[in-house]
Amino acid sequence: MNRLFLRSVPSFGAHMSRIRLLPDQLVNQIAAGEVVERPASVVKELVENSLDSGARRVQLELEAGGRNRIQVRDDGAGMSRDELTMALQRHATSKIASLRDLEQVASLGFRGEALPSIASVSRLRLTSREAAAEAGWSLEYDGGRAAAEAAPAAHTVGTTVDVRDLFYNTPARRRFLRTDRTEFGHVQELVRRLAMARFDVALQLRHNQRQVLDLPAAMNQQACEQRLAQLLGNNFVEQALYLERSATELHLSGWIGLPTASRGQPDMQYLFVNGRAVRDRSAAHAVRRAYQDVLFKDRHPTYVLYLQVDPAQVDVNVHPAKSEVRFRDGRLIYDFVFRTVSEALAGVRPPSTVTPPAVHPDSGDVDWPRQGPQADSAPMPRASGLALGEPGARYAPAVPRRDSGPAGVPSAMDKAPASREDPGVPPLGYALAQIHGVYILAENPSGLVLVDMHAAHERIVYERMKQQYAAQGVQVQSLLTPVSLAVSREEADLAESESGSFAAVGLEVDRSGPETLLIRGLPALLRGADAARLVRDVLSDILAEGDSRRLTERLNYILATMACHGSVRANRRLELAEMNALLRDMERTPNAGQCNHGRPTWTQLDMQALDRLFLRGQ
Repeated sequence: MNRLFLRSVPSFGAHMSRIRLLPDQLVNQIAAGEVVERPASVVKELVENSLDSGARRVQLELEAGGRNRIQVRDDGAGMSRDELTMALQRHATSKIASLRDLEQVASLGFRGEALPSIASVSRLRLTSREAAAEAGWSLEYDGGRAAAEAAPAAHTVGTTVDVRDLFYNTPARRRFLRTDRTEFGHVQELVRRLAMARFDVALQLRHNQRQVLDLPAAMNQQACEQRLAQLLGNNFVEQALYLERSATELHLSGWIGLPTASRGQPDMQYLFVNGRAVRDRSAAHAVRRAYQDVLFKDRHPTYVLYLQVDPAQVDVNVHPAKSEVRFRDGRLIYDFVFRTVSEALAGVRPPSTVTPPAVHPDSGDVDWPRQGPQADSAPMPRASGLALGEPGARYAPAVPRRDSGPAGVPSAMDKAPASREDPGVPPLGYALAQIHGVYILAENPSGLVLVDMHAAHERIVYERMKQQYAAQGVQVQSLLTPVSLAVSREEADLAESESGSFAAVGLEVDRSGPETLLIRGLPALLRGADAARLVRDVLSDILAEGDSRRLTERLNYILATMACHGSVRANRRLELAEMNALLRDMERTPNAGQCNHGRPTWTQLDMQALDRLFLRGQ
């Protein structure tokens, strides 16, 4: 066995030659291994050069997924004859002149290796014209060697790069390319990112003589959303919130998807730092954490976010493709992104039917788009939303109501329809009935509202518990008689190890035996809850979830679990006053659009939807 192994290992030392300089062409081909991985890599480098040149329109044309031809044409600044020749030399660039420039990079590309690397593995023609010149110049390269000297050429102001037969002289690398469809898919994803990075630049993409994208420049929010709809689909824009916030030298803006528009995989998450599409684990984790209270298990949020940072505070040269960055103060960035996104999500409440919120970018207030829910600045309620003795007059409707029908459920004639222009009607309207003890049916100026009462009350209780815990810790309601609870040894061990976390959220649980717990107190907000069932559910959920969370996340998780199991249960009959109390609390509660697990708490059927359902007017 050893002899066979030794025989299979080449003896490198025996054939080692002397140190020498590599030929320029081989150097360029080695550099191409870093810069040019596939056709999408070529498109990235060339389009970024176009954007850095000040182009306002970029046209791309590909054949066979880019392996046969890639042409990028722009209307940027253009180049002179001398610059044309110099552009194909290694380390030649117009973007970096000193170490200070390198430390504060503001351009997309700057290393000066893209063009010579691409030319070394293809047949390349470079044509360009400056604005002051009467004609352009053209230069051709074949496998890294100049095929002829620069020659005059007819061309509009700007530059055209024509790349043909990619990897024709490195057949091993050409064989590693996938199908035309796969390679073009990578190009499409790249162009999608570039189009989202620069709304102000018009982009065209053609493949095999077919128009794929034609995106005009977008100079306002509405036009930007139209471009996003073309790139990511109408559903993203319709189910997204626009946010914008500034703090010191940081600025964050963009669109975040509603929790109910989450996806099964993180395939619609885009982050741009100073106009560059990047991946950053810290920022991505900050966004994920902001969604933790409203996202369904194993779901991923959608977002398109733009972070502006002082270029001196970010290193963009930590990855050959510049797809990753490193921040000098990563904690500051993390906290800023987390706070901005979480506060925007907390403002998701039933849209106001009275006056939409104003735009206040200086103070960090959120200007929600037309399609999504709007922020409501009403304070958190102080009392529980289901006080049984609450008088119905407190939630009296804006229109007169006749006496209720049997069991407190009004008939169809008991309440006059609310006027669509009536500013006195609250966003979720007034309750009409309860359906199977699960849903509340209400009427507002737009039509019908359906509310999942358990999911809604779960969110209300959870937000109150979080607010109380942040302000003064959760108040404890001591039980007159401690409740003994028989559990497994594993559950008893968990309760003992988590006693500090339990106490912090208002659960007073002691271990009184190998498989016995003694419950002495519950959170005051959950007074009246089934103590044994609540503690058993919390232990069961924590065991299923695992114990790797940090303390803050663990406490929030326990609070969420208690809110879920301590909120009003399905099949409980509510009076109209209780239903209306729940609706009003929803309107005042952050994140009221989703329960703690990310499920929707309410939905609206407007009159147009009802008319379509019953074929009215058709």
